[in-house]
Amino acid sequence: MTGFNRVLVRMGEIQSRFHTQQTSTRSSQEINEGQFAAALKQLQQDKTHGDSEEKIYAPMIETLAVQYGVEPDLVKAVARAESNFNPRAISRAGAKGIMQLMPQTAKNLGVNNIFDPKENIVGGIKYLHQMLKQFDGDVSLALAAYNAGPGNVEHYQGIPPFKETQNYVKKVLSYYET
Repeated sequence: MTGFNRVLVRMGEIQSRFHTQQTSTRSSQEINEGQFAAALKQLQQDKTHGDSEEKIYAPMIETLAVQYGVEPDLVKAVARAESNFNPRAISRAGAKGIMQLMPQTAKNLGVNNIFDPKENIVGGIKYLHQMLKQFDGDVSLALAAYNAGPGNVEHYQGIPPFKETQNYVKKVLSYYET
């Protein structure tokens, strides 16, 4: 499995570089469905053998993050803080899946099945990418917006004075920096 994961990550890096150098009828954000169908099947087999959620989904996150132009370690830090990589997680507020997407946000991001790990991860990466872009690459502000919404970050002109959001940003950054 370790070699398989490395191949998937490397394929994502190569595809990302190829698509940024040459535009064709395919979007640089298209995902090779056959590749991920095989990867999901392998991940499910690994799950039945007792692998941790993080070990199972981290390779997929790495590949997708590269394809969508977001740093893989940041996405993994968000996934760890949000759900500890649990694809069936549901928060008290109603956020769902590995990346803890709110249903309306997921819908706006094109996520049809919020509990599908790939769709949820892609949606979370897209949203994180949007927040990073909106806040000029400021990771702390992007994380605050991911947690509390971009309107709150704009309103307070920084990380909102919500304990939950302040703790969330610290938590994700601690995972990101380790």
